[in-house]
Amino acid sequence: MKKIRLGVFGVRRGSYYFESFLANNADIVAICDVDELYMKKAVDKLGGNVTTYKSFDEFIEHPMDAVFVANYFHEHAEYAIRCLEKNIHVLCECTANSTMAEGVKLVRAAEKSKAFYMLAENYPYMLFNQEMKKVYEGGTLGEVLYAEGEYNHPGDPYSTENLSLLFDNDKHWRFFLPRTYYITHSLAPIMYATGSEPVRVSAMPIFAPGPKDCPRAGRVGDRAAIVTCLNNDNSVFKVTGHASFGGEDNSYRICGEKGMIENVRGTGGMISLNYNRWQIPEGKEEHNYYKPELIDKDAELIKKSGHGGGDFFVARTFLNCIRDNKAPDFDVYFATKLASVAILGHRSILNGGIPYDVPDFRKEEDRVKFENDNESPFWYSDGRAPTIPCCSVTDFAPTDVQIEKFNNAIEEDRKNQK
Repeated sequence: MKKIRLGVFGVRRGSYYFESFLANNADIVAICDVDELYMKKAVDKLGGNVTTYKSFDEFIEHPMDAVFVANYFHEHAEYAIRCLEKNIHVLCECTANSTMAEGVKLVRAAEKSKAFYMLAENYPYMLFNQEMKKVYEGGTLGEVLYAEGEYNHPGDPYSTENLSLLFDNDKHWRFFLPRTYYITHSLAPIMYATGSEPVRVSAMPIFAPGPKDCPRAGRVGDRAAIVTCLNNDNSVFKVTGHASFGGEDNSYRICGEKGMIENVRGTGGMISLNYNRWQIPEGKEEHNYYKPELIDKDAELIKKSGHGGGDFFVARTFLNCIRDNKAPDFDVYFATKLASVAILGHRSILNGGIPYDVPDFRKEEDRVKFENDNESPFWYSDGRAPTIPCCSVTDFAPTDVQIEKFNNAIEEDRKNQK
């Protein structure tokens, strides 16, 4: 098996993939980050045998076949483009782009490059989501009519454990993250399973700020965004973006003409598969309830990997695509479609829920419409400030007490990390 020379840009998230890359015969030859504390942790994790860089300009000149772009959530596109321009394959953390203009630039760069781009979206590879895709592609459900995706990941607003791993300061992207923007975990699994692509999006917020004295405060008082997508096959999806309401869970449902499949909350991956009683396929019952079995040559490694084995599948798929010279399923068009739904979904919230057409960046006429659209709710490393609100209540802000507690908690946690 050909060994792939891999660089990792951004080690806080990137280091979680080290074991999966190494298990799939990658050689991690270089890592890059400005944070000395987490760079040291990453070097230790790799046993010290890796070249380190603080500067991306120097890092990108290191001999590499591929780069895992895992820096700040909203700053991936610029660095992914630079890799593609040097014909270096890109595996990119979610999201692909934080502005519509970046999405246009990314697609154009990918089309010119000899290398390919893959989004590191791991939730479609969870076993129950793979089972849902398998059943749907088997045809027994008929054509999809409706599907749901719910990524619900609340956190204790008073907990400060590992806070410095998640935040740098009160201008960090998570502090300003609209609920629609982290949409890949709720939308990608049902897009991947059905092949449906959103063409129109609208969204409504659930505004419910946390306690006014908690340290884990942010500029977003919304708990979730309920995002509705009309798709290119006339089906409709309803997804949450990144939700934060009671009862943590991830759930998905696909409803077809003949049947419906979903994972059952709180069961550790059980599947409920139901058919119309007059359209029950041979070998099935009207109601089927089971847990899919993991049958894979790397089953033991998958079970140890993060996100229900999804991280391992992402790493293996990416590296095998390089070896086989095969374009990935989660390519630049898939990635920018997800990002467009996220960005335009938030725009819908800010404008009372009105729908927006979702562009197809395979088409130059759609790219032209958005090539100068740089609206963003984030602060950037180069000092650029937000140009649009990040919350549905546009003047919402944490209290001064919350911000002080927040910054003090980050400083204290960072001391504990050393």
